[in-house]
Amino acid sequence: MKIAYVITRADAVGGASIHVRDLAQAMMERGHQAVVLVGGLGPVTDQLASAGVPFRSLENLQRSIHPVRDFRARAEMIAVLRELRPDLVSTHTAKAGWIGRAVGAQLRLPALYTPHGWSIGNRISPTLGAVFAVAERAAAKWASAIVCVCEYERRLAIEKGIAAPEKLVVVHNGMRDIPAGLHADPGLSPVRICSVARFESPKDHATLLRALAALRKKDWQVDLIGDGPLEPEMRKLAAALDISDRIRFLGYVPDPAPVLAGAQLFVLSSRSEAFPRSVLEGMRAGLPVVASDVGGVGEAVTDGVNGVLVRPRNVDALSAALAGMIENASRRQLLGRAARHVFEERFRLERMVEQTAAVYATVLSRTAKIQRID
Repeated sequence: MKIAYVITRADAVGGASIHVRDLAQAMMERGHQAVVLVGGLGPVTDQLASAGVPFRSLENLQRSIHPVRDFRARAEMIAVLRELRPDLVSTHTAKAGWIGRAVGAQLRLPALYTPHGWSIGNRISPTLGAVFAVAERAAAKWASAIVCVCEYERRLAIEKGIAAPEKLVVVHNGMRDIPAGLHADPGLSPVRICSVARFESPKDHATLLRALAALRKKDWQVDLIGDGPLEPEMRKLAAALDISDRIRFLGYVPDPAPVLAGAQLFVLSSRSEAFPRSVLEGMRAGLPVVASDVGGVGEAVTDGVNGVLVRPRNVDALSAALAGMIENASRRQLLGRAARHVFEERFRLERMVEQTAAVYATVLSRTAKIQRID
């Protein structure tokens, strides 16, 4: 099988680009051919190259809406796909998903779409959400299947009338395991808390910093992994809250596993999510998770079992959850062991790849008789 993956941006590494990298690499390991079409060049293409995943850079594919460049990106994509002649196209994120499905329909190629967070929920204003919903309904007609990364995303798509339920399938994110030497020890003290999140909406570092400021009298340190446009503002907020000396801003870290191995607690504060990979990274390390109860987070974290879920944008709730974990080493150990077990049972990369390959096979069996690519 020859698969062309399409993703919008190369300038910023995030959950979607890591998902595509790992999935393409895993499919190649299974004997398939894979290539990634991506907008521009940057850290994402650097990672693809390091992983041995072939890619083609599309000069005009970009995140923002720009009719002229979007038209050119479509033309670029048509030319590349005609050259590559893949069996199917797997598109990821909104812009690549819309253009990629349109091109797939034109070339009579089966096209799949993975949104990695619909732009139809509470991520954006209701007005823009309504506009994107219309666009997604139109593009859904061109998709052979829509792969949602969690049940929450599937339910949202059905609620908004994006596509027929039978076209929407769920394949939870998964990731490669780590050596036992990178497993954390949640019972150690003092407590080091780690968060992996870009400094960009819809992440909510401000609520996290304010929650930590309320715990000045407790013994903790924090590692913040990630970069993004809001980092300078969050550094100023940490200084204003007088907690800068207890926070390490580590920037973008290609592999956060070694940092997580030295932590005792994972935290993710967000206003909105689909199914964040960073939570799975914390669970993979054997860390208990404190996270905002948004999107599909509750499909990985069961409150009181392998972590604590809190209301989003609620400083007091997040502060109380963190305090309870900081003060109780045995609870951290118990929830951390449960988190590791859930990861092993449900969120290994192998499971995600098997389920995705089954979706590909089903789609190809339905379209086997269609004459493709003019």
